Amino acid sequence: INLQNNKKLLKLIIFGSIPLITVGYIIYATEFIYLLRNIEIIALTTLIFGIILYLADRNRLDKKITSDLNLKTILYIGLFQILALIPGVSRAGITITAARIFKFNRVDSVKISFLLSIPALAGASILGLKDIFEKSIQFNYLVLIAISLSFILSLITIKFFLSFINKFSLNIFVFYRIIIAVILFIIIYN
Repeated sequence: INLQNNKKLLKLIIFGSIPLITVGYIIYATEFIYLLRNIEIIALTTLIFGIILYLADRNRLDKKITSDLNLKTILYIGLFQILALIPGVSRAGITITAARIFKFNRVDSVKISFLLSIPALAGASILGLKDIFEKSIQFNYLVLIAISLSFILSLITIKFFLSFINKFSLNIFVFYRIIIAVILFIIIYN
């Protein structure tokens, strides 16, 4: 049964990643992404999605990946993930927020977000490697060490984050986003 559940989860994660990968590639290929890179947009989205995270995280919710994640829900969470293409919108934050909106508990919301990050980061890495090879950027052992350390530190961070989120709310991230947004607005309008 566990293998069958893992196959189902893998299919759901792949399906949930299709919207981001498709739209992300279109935005990358058309260079539309450069129009979105604006400090006002970053400040505004940082604030707005911090508030949405706060609202989504207020209630105690109990849905679980193993019993409640289905094709429709993962598609909606995948559609939310597209918003992360806008600078200032955290990919992890928006997927956690979406999972909380769909009534998943905090730990499973974070797990859904981490699982959806695998295809998203793989796609971004492929595009990044494409750029490296096209622009003749030097690829040496220091780059390999940096990639390896990033991977190892990411695994450690995931472990500690899951432990943290099991005990505390997401309010620290809400406050962080609001503070960053306020700082950005001060920079913009000063």
